[in-house]
Amino acid sequence: MTDQSKPAMEDKKVKAKKKKKTAHPLKKKTGEKTRAEKKTKKAEKIKESYEEKIAELQDKYIRLSADFDNYRKRTLKEKIELTKSANADILLNLLPIMDDFERALISMEGAKDCKAMKEGIDLIYNKFTEFLKFSGVKEIDAMHEEFDTDLHEAVTKIPAPKKKLKGKVLEVIQKGYWLNEKIIRYPKVVIGE
Repeated sequence: MTDQSKPAMEDKKVKAKKKKKTAHPLKKKTGEKTRAEKKTKKAEKIKESYEEKIAELQDKYIRLSADFDNYRKRTLKEKIELTKSANADILLNLLPIMDDFERALISMEGAKDCKAMKEGIDLIYNKFTEFLKFSGVKEIDAMHEEFDTDLHEAVTKIPAPKKKLKGKVLEVIQKGYWLNEKIIRYPKVVIGE
């Protein structure tokens, strides 16, 4: 090599060293990541964690919705079964009364004693009345009571035989009944005017 080529090579080496020293202050060595790259990675990690949370919440929502739907179907089925079997208890308690009526009908065919038949029918009536009381059914007392549109159903009006009976129930055509605290049948009454 000539002496002239040496300074040219040295100049290139010096220039390369200067370039390395005067590199951009924010840029680091090629093995290290820049701040922007770190922020993007962090943002991606946060985004992934949010997506995982959303997927988890959606899964919980779907499961909860399915559980509620199953619960609704199950309770509806239980209600239907309950209403079917609720009448069974009432009917089972009515069967002995039906048996008594059948015995009364058989004994009426050859009976000549009306008093004995009346006593038998009274017994059946009392048994049936006790059953209704036990079931929570009671009669609405309406006779000579003040007419109340919430409790009575007026069939007709007739002149009152006494002044104090005006606006009161004079006759009960059909009895009314309570079931616990609810009216299940309104009494049909005649009112005095």
